[in-house]
Amino acid sequence: MKFLIHLIAESEVGQQVQEIACLERKEHRLEDVGLTLREAKKLLGAIQQRMVEQQVEEYLETQRSCPHCGRARGLKGSHTVTFQTLFGNLELCSPPWNHCGCRPNPAKTFSPLLELLDGHVSPERLYLETKWASLISFELAAHLLKDTLPVAETVNGASVCNHLHRIAERAEAALGDEKVSFIEGCPREWAALPHPQPPLTVGIDGCYVRQWEDKKAHFELIVGKSMAEDGPSRCFGFVQAYDEKPKRRLFELLKGQGMQMNQRVMFFSDGGTDIREVQLYLNPEAEHYLDWFHITMRLTVMGQYAKGLDTTQHGNVVRARDKLEDLHGILDHGGLAGESGQKLRKALDEFDTYVVVNEALIPNCGERWRNEETIATGFVESAVNQIVSKRFSKKQQMQWTKKGAHLVLQMRTQVLDERLEDTFRDWYPEFRTKPPEDEIKQAA
Repeated sequence: MKFLIHLIAESEVGQQVQEIACLERKEHRLEDVGLTLREAKKLLGAIQQRMVEQQVEEYLETQRSCPHCGRARGLKGSHTVTFQTLFGNLELCSPPWNHCGCRPNPAKTFSPLLELLDGHVSPERLYLETKWASLISFELAAHLLKDTLPVAETVNGASVCNHLHRIAERAEAALGDEKVSFIEGCPREWAALPHPQPPLTVGIDGCYVRQWEDKKAHFELIVGKSMAEDGPSRCFGFVQAYDEKPKRRLFELLKGQGMQMNQRVMFFSDGGTDIREVQLYLNPEAEHYLDWFHITMRLTVMGQYAKGLDTTQHGNVVRARDKLEDLHGILDHGGLAGESGQKLRKALDEFDTYVVVNEALIPNCGERWRNEETIATGFVESAVNQIVSKRFSKKQQMQWTKKGAHLVLQMRTQVLDERLEDTFRDWYPEFRTKPPEDEIKQAA
């Protein structure tokens, strides 16, 4: 049995029929049923080549005449351009044309095809490379594409990385300017706003990854998640030492969740200076708290040193400091000697300083807990693992540049939040807008 596959191109001037492939099946074996992956890749590549050639030919014909006077433009030699797609790299004829003399022009020639194929890479390919490279390593993403699609064999981790960086930098360029304060309006204007939605709960934390330039050094990634009661959550991340617009980034994320100036926003963090700065002056109803999760981590460490002593935890700052003084008194009277006593004393001093510095951020956690109010954001720890560990591989000690880590973070958070398609639609309005069943019309 033979299968002849033809491509019919219909236009205003008629039809063009081209044979694409001839598939033959001689044996009735399971492995010969339907298309093989090799055949499908070859078939897709051939269809892509013919389709694009026809589209380019028609496009160039529409650009041949001067839009002002209607005269045909003259050709100036012949060149080719490489167009990278998911179905192969295509070599296309890109003739440079002379500008018409009816209007002054800064250049003598131009190439209309280069204006159409801006960047020389199809949006579909950029999208898939960006999506998968934000979830797995650049090399694995390249192997995935080559295993399943007829992309060029020259695709590798470096090219995938470059394309992800291009998309991330374009998204970064669209971000508005940084400001000290994003609070707009006055109390009278805020009171006139519609009734606000339930509070947004934002958790922010930091973690470290190994630096590329200095293998023994690390730099900090700040990541977090914003939770809405009646909408999807959103995650974010940036490299503190590289990002020039951290407040703008977080403000736009909250704005995308429908934040109003009369809406409560509760920020929970570990009290670090860098993390605290990024959450200030974003909303007049903002509340800033020290995450109870980070307090309990420190208390757990002290509890290991002080086994046998009464280290009951309190959610009240005054009572907690009284308890710290009691523990210091026990140590002063030899209540815990040796190395454990020394470690406990050091931990107590550090914790006391931590409480004093962050006293304004520590509410009465016991009272909030009894009132069923949030005191901790356990979801942030899972967000750190989701955003960072599974791609930046902290356990494997992968090494990153600050720029590279920051750009991957931007794309990874968009993928995790399912926002990457929307970003591409902002640039390419018809990108994936039709339902799959409408994209291909079945022949009658």
